[in-house]
Amino acid sequence: MTEYALLAALTGAGIGLGVVLVATGFKPRVVEPRRPLDSRLLVRLAACVGAAVLIGAVTRWPVGAALAGLAAWFLPNALGPDREHARQVARIEAVAVWAEMLRDTLAASAGLHQAVSSTAAIAPEPIRPEIMELAARLDQGERLPHGLKLLADDLADPTGDLACGALILAAKRQAGQLGDLLGRLAEAARAHAVMRLRVAAARAQTRSSVRTIMAVTVLMAGGLMLFNRDFLAPYGTAIGQVVMLLVGLVFAASFYLIQRLSRIGEPPRVLTNLEE
Repeated sequence: MTEYALLAALTGAGIGLGVVLVATGFKPRVVEPRRPLDSRLLVRLAACVGAAVLIGAVTRWPVGAALAGLAAWFLPNALGPDREHARQVARIEAVAVWAEMLRDTLAASAGLHQAVSSTAAIAPEPIRPEIMELAARLDQGERLPHGLKLLADDLADPTGDLACGALILAAKRQAGQLGDLLGRLAEAARAHAVMRLRVAAARAQTRSSVRTIMAVTVLMAGGLMLFNRDFLAPYGTAIGQVVMLLVGLVFAASFYLIQRLSRIGEPPRVLTNLEE
């Protein structure tokens, strides 16, 4: 490996990591206690650096190295299973189970405050941290309506808003038949989860098409790079690098738009502007 190849590889890796860091830096973050680094995040970062260094060393293209690093960061999520959809369905079903827990606890003549505290430790795993946080706030003297509003913000889910809204109304106005309302809410939440699963199944073909297009594109680029370098020789010039950057951005935008077709839109939240 020549010094020029090493310099190009390191430059590409630096550009790729810089773009990722700048993109993540614009996202709003909530200050939380320090946690150990996720091993999967470290693996992804190592894959990005490795891909950028490898492509930069082989091709001596700084832009190619940067694009390879970005591809190593984003393509696994695009080509892999839709974990975000699975997480949302799990949280919706968890809200339904928690609503039924509250209904059964209230049937034993427990107050709403006591019911929330009693079910916190046994709440479904996907929403247990948020429910435990609500119970801790109530133990510290937080008013129940305000605590439920904060819970809705923590869940950040339309189904969670429905549950918290019903509980807020009950806490403020001592609404009767809350148990029946929670039961119907649980049924509606499960129906929503089933609907999401049906829509996801209907859009599975779109996701498969996205994976196929991305895989064919990556394999074609890799094949040309390995077996027909002369065809790609014009990209070794400065103008060629600019063209490669433009082509890479066009492909990235196309992949993003295609992937959006397979996403399921969420209804707007109902408690974002709720006044105390």
